[in-house]
Amino acid sequence: VQLQASGGGLVQTGGSLRLSCAASGRTLSRYSMAWFRQPPGKEREYVAIAAINSNSGRTSYADSVKGRFTISRDNAKNTVYLQMNSLKSEDTAVYYCAAALSYGVRRELYGYWGQGTQVTVSS
Repeated sequence: VQLQASGGGLVQTGGSLRLSCAASGRTLSRYSMAWFRQPPGKEREYVAIAAINSNSGRTSYADSVKGRFTISRDNAKNTVYLQMNSLKSEDTAVYYCAAALSYGVRRELYGYWGQGTQVTVSS
């Protein structure tokens, strides 16, 4: 499966952005989908994950984004979203979407990655 992330940009503190991750090649309904991010000079870190079955509503979030970010998926459109609200300067990073055949937060589980989209939050 090929993943294409988009929607990043420059936003002020407290603002919002919605990232999209469009898939091609295979249907996303087979995969757990997640967003990771890599802040400048730091390791790539888990942000959010959505389970394979969108109807189950099963999601998980890193503590740093709980209550501010929402992951959702539309299997019919083969797209996953990350709605980011109340953005902070520490949210500045390159954001990556990823797909895995199992559910989990470990980066090693994810065999498919998008190219990344830059999110910059300015104060």
